[in-house]
Amino acid sequence: QVQLVESGGKAVQPGNSLGLSCVASGFAFSSRAMAWFRQAPGKERELVAVISSSGGITNVVDSVRGRFTISRDNAKNTVFLQMNNLMPEDTAVYSCAVAKTYYTMNPGGYESWGQGTEVTVSS
Repeated sequence: QVQLVESGGKAVQPGNSLGLSCVASGFAFSSRAMAWFRQAPGKERELVAVISSSGGITNVVDSVRGRFTISRDNAKNTVFLQMNNLMPEDTAVYSCAVAKTYYTMNPGGYESWGQGTEVTVSS
């Protein structure tokens, strides 16, 4: 079955950088889009970044544009999220997810999520 295991979350100060990783198994990784979602305390889960199956198309939401970068290594079944200039409002549990197809920005197009890794941005 699909397994997604995230790592890299921790507490950091505003302005710092952090890299998250997600190792996937149980499906044809190189044929499916991947995404990072986040859920802040008391808020709904939101889509943050998407990458196509080949890695040739990426997109992020406006709130993180210019600060977050998504990438993937299909040889290692791993997707990454590089987060720079972190802000307190980035505090959330970050989860990776696998899409039903090769690329979609529709949150409804994702079918499995990992347990998540916690990122706290505070001074």
